[in-house]
Amino acid sequence: MVSERHKVALAEILGAQGVVGDSSGMAAYESGARYDQGRAALVLRPRDTAAVSACVAYCVREGISLVPQSGNTGLVSGSTPDASGTQAVLSLDRMTRIFDLDIDNRSLHVDAGIRLSDINGRLEQSGLFFPVDLGADPRIGGMLATNTGGSRFLRYGDVRKNTLGVKVVLADEAGTVVDLMSGLRKNNTGVDWKQLFVGTSGTFGIVTECVLNLERLPRQVSTAYLVPRTAAAVMPLLRMMEERLGSYLSAFEGMSRNAIGAALAHVPALRNPFQNGDVPDYVILAEISRSWAARADEQPLDAVLETVLAGIWEEDGAPLADAFVGPAHEMWALRHALSEGVKHAGRLVAFDLSFRRADVLAFCDWMKAELPREFAGVDIFDFGHIGDGGVHFNLVAGNASQVDAAFEQRLRDWVYSVAVDRFGGSFSAEHGIGRKNQAYYDRYTQQKNKDLAAGLKRLTSPGSLGSVCFG
Repeated sequence: MVSERHKVALAEILGAQGVVGDSSGMAAYESGARYDQGRAALVLRPRDTAAVSACVAYCVREGISLVPQSGNTGLVSGSTPDASGTQAVLSLDRMTRIFDLDIDNRSLHVDAGIRLSDINGRLEQSGLFFPVDLGADPRIGGMLATNTGGSRFLRYGDVRKNTLGVKVVLADEAGTVVDLMSGLRKNNTGVDWKQLFVGTSGTFGIVTECVLNLERLPRQVSTAYLVPRTAAAVMPLLRMMEERLGSYLSAFEGMSRNAIGAALAHVPALRNPFQNGDVPDYVILAEISRSWAARADEQPLDAVLETVLAGIWEEDGAPLADAFVGPAHEMWALRHALSEGVKHAGRLVAFDLSFRRADVLAFCDWMKAELPREFAGVDIFDFGHIGDGGVHFNLVAGNASQVDAAFEQRLRDWVYSVAVDRFGGSFSAEHGIGRKNQAYYDRYTQQKNKDLAAGLKRLTSPGSLGSVCFG
């Protein structure tokens, strides 16, 4: 859908390796992580900010629509082209050269195409890490574009909290570069413009470089599986853990029996840690950590956790039915296998929801009672970040043929209505906005907010950029 003239011109800007136009070469950029499939006009692969600016400027002047793509691990069709064949994918996958560590400032300047695993692998020898923990391995530009949360949000916060500066290319006829690169943690001199580009799916501009806040790498870690006595006991248990462990508590992750069972079935190498292999209805993975090496005069972390759990157990009406401390790598391996396990359990319709913390399990319990009445043959495989109110509410149909487009639409409408209207939650906790949930942004966002977003879009990137319409 893009003429040969444009392909030649863009190849002159980006070099021969910077433009992909054949169907086999574009295939990996057209398929998303969860069922979404589009068709690209071509794929652009710049190597640095200047090249992004030049090709964006050309595309805006020539009316070529662009979809920015980072690691393509998103789950809401935000980084893949639509089916029209008219959109060019602008991939950041070659932008991996800048890696400038400032140990004294505990910050890192990187290109937006570097993967999270590469960042933390290279930082390990310095005793630092970027503290947004994920099961997937995205590129950092996409993490900023979606404001990723992760499993340790409870202690470290999300990407927004850990971004100090950005460099952005706007979709205008000049390909304007906005330099908001700063290592400052305090800068109260006006609007914090970098936040305009965090969590907005690349619609207002393409993040090409960033400065990240780093944290000390944990040197001591202790984990435990906690089995709450009832769903109602989860919040008292969390409050007790927070009261007695303070900033040591770095994760409090909930896992349902169905989700654990799916992971164990899909990954035979995982060890079933539960007595006689009987998986409880609900399990909490709790983690505590210290950033310094063990000292002879302090209680080991496993002992700290065991002491705290024993104290909770002795409380009147104790919220715990069972608990055991175990190897962190094994416990996290099960947690990180949940997504893949659920994906292989049947035809998946996934939701990324958030609530006030006390409402997470209230919502799940309500759904367990009402879902079978509304949608027979659909089962719940939920897990998520109980400590910050997030839940990956996964629905799986054993009979994949029943999930046609109309069925999925009806199911999504019903779940989002309950989550937002009945429980006051959010329809997107940490996956951002994409074509898959655009309709719900349109439905649940106040018109004034849409008008403001539309005005910002016109001011920043008037060209056709991204797969989302915020205004």
